[in-house]
Amino acid sequence: MDTRTTPTPAFDMVLFGGAGDLVMRKLLPSLYQAHAAGLLNQQGRILALGRKELSRDDYLAFVEKNSRQHVKAHFDAAAWDSFCARIEYLKVDASQPRDFPALADKLKGDDGRVVVCYLATAPNLFAGICENLAAVGLNSGNVRVVLEKPLGTDLDSSNEINDDVARFFKEEQLYRIDHYLGKESVQNLMAIRFANALFEPLWRREWIHDVQITISEDLGVGSRGDFYDGTGALRDMVQNHLLQLLCIVAMEPPANMEADAVRDEKLKVLKALRPFSEQDVAAKTVRGQYKAGAVGGQPVVGYLNEQGIPADSQTETFVALKAEIDNWRWAGVPFFLRTGKRMQERVAEIVINFRDVPHQLFNGPMSGSHTANRLVIRLQPEESIRLYFLAKEPGDNMRLQPAYLDLDFYKAFKVRRADAYERLLLDVIRGKLALFMRRDELIEAWRWVEPIMDSWSRSSNLPPKQYTAGTWGPAASSALLSRDGIGWHEEC
Repeated sequence: MDTRTTPTPAFDMVLFGGAGDLVMRKLLPSLYQAHAAGLLNQQGRILALGRKELSRDDYLAFVEKNSRQHVKAHFDAAAWDSFCARIEYLKVDASQPRDFPALADKLKGDDGRVVVCYLATAPNLFAGICENLAAVGLNSGNVRVVLEKPLGTDLDSSNEINDDVARFFKEEQLYRIDHYLGKESVQNLMAIRFANALFEPLWRREWIHDVQITISEDLGVGSRGDFYDGTGALRDMVQNHLLQLLCIVAMEPPANMEADAVRDEKLKVLKALRPFSEQDVAAKTVRGQYKAGAVGGQPVVGYLNEQGIPADSQTETFVALKAEIDNWRWAGVPFFLRTGKRMQERVAEIVINFRDVPHQLFNGPMSGSHTANRLVIRLQPEESIRLYFLAKEPGDNMRLQPAYLDLDFYKAFKVRRADAYERLLLDVIRGKLALFMRRDELIEAWRWVEPIMDSWSRSSNLPPKQYTAGTWGPAASSALLSRDGIGWHEEC
């Protein structure tokens, strides 16, 4: 057992969409890791729900085939068997009220148990599920509901979903999940900022030149073509993941680490984001769409040749944009956000570029290197934090070379890497809301993104810029930064 944490209270984890991809790839493997680490209460149960009539043995065989392969580390056969002993299966059609009394009967018992209803389903089922849970009394006490994204396709549809859910559950019972906020390096960013005196004096416009936040994927849309073509990179990634990371970087120190104190500061950042005018969208955003190329040395087709994609689709698979925050700390500091599919590599990182020294004392090719004065928080594939600077190389000449301090917390503390979903699932069971989006955050994020969406939809005669699969996106993305005299992290 990890001695720095305590097991959860007794709980029932109810997984709607229990045979779905999210449950198999992410939720069950994450719950297994928590179980193997001794972090789950011995009385904790996992109840998977699905529309098919399956026996428990049938479902466990399905789990063995479809979920066990996604346990990437620390697998132990005995721990897996004891984990599976927690799992039960119940046939429940989420759209049929008649199936919910059986669920309520299954969950009756100790009133002190926490009941987590994880809605790993399409968002159009959220309202019906919540209504059916309320009809059988499963909407009070220690009942919590986890809502997966996407929560709508625009502000109106998002408000409709949240209004429907709010009819049956209080805001403090709702956990809108964004798994990027569960990553260890994001937590360490908050610790570095708010627990150390070193960075806080520098964390402002006087000393930071720009901030770059990138989430790139080397995969294409795969089997999600139908879903993705109706969504696009702006809705799928910018409106939630990228904006949440921006908030963590830019927020003021909260009064404490309680949920509302943290989320109040994030909300202030979202409210301070400068709105986009029609001219701003043209000048400060880039949308792209990948064409055929090669990834990892293997040829791949273009987006328009993917399964389920219309031949005339203008859905963007790449977005780069320049965001600006109108407050005293960040006025004049550009925040560059970028995300895309079929890019050169899979990476998620936050890059803080500090300003150069005011006067160069040293001559030579590296004296004004852009690789210095830079903090890089890597979120994936491996989590790390590096501080780049210039140092004298050994020898009798004052010759500078780039160097870095590698803040490897795993080596320092010698603990396993907890998956983001594992951390967030444990927080739900423990009732910790700080890493989950509050409704007013979601509203402000949609308000900021909508002018971009609307402008792009009116530009039907201006298709997305093409970029070759296996590259870092359209050339216009580099040009966006070059106007500020800089380049993306990998270009420097």
